[in-house]
Amino acid sequence: MPTPQVALAARASFAECPVWDAADGTLLWVDMNACAVHRFDPARGPVATWTFDQPVAAARPRAGGGLVLSMRDGIAVTEPDTTSLRWLVDWADRGTRGNDTGIDAAGRLWAGTIAGESAPGWLSRVSPDGTLDVAAEGVQMSNGIGWSPDGTRMYFVDTPTRRIDVFDYDTGAGRATGRRVFVEVADTAGAPDGLCVDAEGAVWVALFRGAAIRRYTPDGRLDREISFPASLTSSCAFGGPRLTDLYVTSARRDLGDVEPLAGNLFVVPDAGQGTAPVPFAG
Repeated sequence: MPTPQVALAARASFAECPVWDAADGTLLWVDMNACAVHRFDPARGPVATWTFDQPVAAARPRAGGGLVLSMRDGIAVTEPDTTSLRWLVDWADRGTRGNDTGIDAAGRLWAGTIAGESAPGWLSRVSPDGTLDVAAEGVQMSNGIGWSPDGTRMYFVDTPTRRIDVFDYDTGAGRATGRRVFVEVADTAGAPDGLCVDAEGAVWVALFRGAAIRRYTPDGRLDREISFPASLTSSCAFGGPRLTDLYVTSARRDLGDVEPLAGNLFVVPDAGQGTAPVPFAG
């Protein structure tokens, strides 16, 4: 495997949720603790930053421009020419906070939450009118969401379970059923966090506190592991002109100078073959 490289010396507090925006050939990523969304051009470097008044856990492109954001208090969208928010879902009074998101082949948004002290989290499909269709309740810390290339499987991480689970997925109806264990991730200090799925149907997952990214084949076999010079690897996504470069985010948080490269955006050139990302259709 190629050696990971520093794509951007971001030194972010908590970088998360990289996603390739095919419309303009850039990478979106968030610094959750800094309430910021960043746009990165591999050829030119940083090209835009938007900041908000609360943490942003995930940002994904909307069809026609603008972003759909998973924020502390809910799901919001922005228009192409402004950073003002229009809320789709407001869950501030439900005791949970938003976390990772995914978009299926039809452009539907799926979003998960992190449980509060007395409120369980969930994983749900979010309609443009703000309707939540819950697929999993009792979630502790919703993280990676992704689909097999044929759209028949949806993968999901609830980090404290130390598993990647899989659902049967009906793309026509946008329905996830039959949740079961895909792989147990119990043989490492790292816990599963964000994930992506490549063109061969293999699942790449970041190991938070594990300083690594793992690739699991569609039958759940560990195929490879890539080590990083940052222990808090948080998520991954394929990008670049041919979708062959694996971008990996990491967190710095309270590490100080113990890990000089923590919080940077990394890239593993020619790591594999990704699939074309889909913008939110809402």
